[in-house]
Amino acid sequence: LMAYKANTVLAVIPARGGSKRIPNKNLHKIKGVSLVGHAAIIAKSLSWIDKIILSTDDEKIAEEGHLYGIDVPFMRPPELATDTSTSVAMWKHAWLSAEKNYNVHFDISVLLEPTSPLRIPEDIELTVKTLITNDCSAVATVSKIPADYTPPKTLLIKEKGYLGSYSKDGFEYRSQTISDYYSLNGICYAVKRKTLLEKGLIVEEDCLPVIIGRNIVNIDEYIELELATYLFSKSGKNYYEQ
Repeated sequence: LMAYKANTVLAVIPARGGSKRIPNKNLHKIKGVSLVGHAAIIAKSLSWIDKIILSTDDEKIAEEGHLYGIDVPFMRPPELATDTSTSVAMWKHAWLSAEKNYNVHFDISVLLEPTSPLRIPEDIELTVKTLITNDCSAVATVSKIPADYTPPKTLLIKEKGYLGSYSKDGFEYRSQTISDYYSLNGICYAVKRKTLLEKGLIVEEDCLPVIIGRNIVNIDEYIELELATYLFSKSGKNYYEQ
């Protein structure tokens, strides 16, 4: 096993079949490579990741995983592949199944969502390094939320149909005074074994952020597939090309 500073590392790529807004979303191609393929290529470029597995309930997605040389040691049970199933349950199941399958105890695991295809190897490396070198339970990549979408600028439509401010301070703000707000971007989550398997937590406790400063996209709608394609052609990174 390669390991990262003596920690055995499991990478889990979660890709269920049923996606409402974009059917077969995880198989959609950007620059000729499926979203599952992009996640696999980046994970495989890091020699210190000991095992890379795909957690899916879908035969076509499993085939896609095999095509890109990643293991599918089990099919995800249907109850862990619904709209309401939690990431914790899915990741726990994948971790324990992988340990059983390979007969290896994994110290840490990273979760790489195919819907964030603009990750680069350095993102994962920095997330894992942050987890191992700090006294924390987990690390998650985040992006800064544009000022216009932050809580102080968020509006509600009130009972009579008039606009109101979401913020308790009403409309009393200037853009320059708005604090920085962040959101999870799905590029990488990393957790220690105890955090997930014993406590059932990911970002809820002692989780440090890795801030991704460049433009990325988390794919939920068709327009975001277009945007991801555009950002890929701008980046010109050679390791995206098969």
